[in-house]
Amino acid sequence: MERKTKEFAFTPADFERVRAMIHRCAGISLAEGKHEMVYSRLARRLRSTGHASFHAYLDMLDADNGSGEWQSFTNALTTNLTAFFREPHHFPILATHAQGRPEFSVWCSASSTGEEPYSIAMTLCNAYGSLNPPVKIVATDIDTEVLQAAAAGVYPAERVRSMPAEQLRRFFLRGKGAQDGLVRVRPELRKLVSFQPLNLLGRDWPLKPPFDAIFCRNVMIYFDKPTQKTILSRFVPLMKPDALLFAGHSENFLYVSDALRLRGKTVYELQSAKAGT
Repeated sequence: MERKTKEFAFTPADFERVRAMIHRCAGISLAEGKHEMVYSRLARRLRSTGHASFHAYLDMLDADNGSGEWQSFTNALTTNLTAFFREPHHFPILATHAQGRPEFSVWCSASSTGEEPYSIAMTLCNAYGSLNPPVKIVATDIDTEVLQAAAAGVYPAERVRSMPAEQLRRFFLRGKGAQDGLVRVRPELRKLVSFQPLNLLGRDWPLKPPFDAIFCRNVMIYFDKPTQKTILSRFVPLMKPDALLFAGHSENFLYVSDALRLRGKTVYELQSAKAGT
């Protein structure tokens, strides 16, 4: 059987350029086996911009560092796997950490399409026993397209099917008519979360610390060790003395930062934190 000819020429040199460019722009370390993923995602950008080859497309990006296409390039190569209450063991820890505090602030550093920050918001509403708790959640992501979806807070009903019925009634509105099969996060919950773009490799982070908790889950796995160390070093001064840092199930920060110690399963605190806090 003849192999189907690809629409665009994509050489090993093109792939290496993409790897270097996304690492420089977003800190993402693309594995060598990602050729097909890169081709399929960026081929859409070539069609959209009218370029006949990857070489020409990448030349265009290199020639204009201020081009809006850089954002589209980054969006295309960003992985946005997420779910409501993913890694559920973290949320009871968050609720306990918030108890008794007159106010509580959280930074969700990779919000994707919003499931994680809304899960944080639901947890804190339950912890405070109110839909209007003294809570501020800043949710950021490098991908501007997923941020728009997150701010809208509209999801297919199957995405929340595993939630208890009481949770669904309290935090979601069911779509009717043309919106049948969809749910929308209630306005009270959406009001607790502020979505904004942020590149973890960017020089400036438009944040107002300090935070009681930072969620950086399943993000560091896309960065090399030097990049991880740089990002973690910038997290530390943003954390309150007893703040918690939540990591992903396959991430270990102990070998990257001396400023953190393990508090629980993939939950970290500052080395300076008092024992038992």
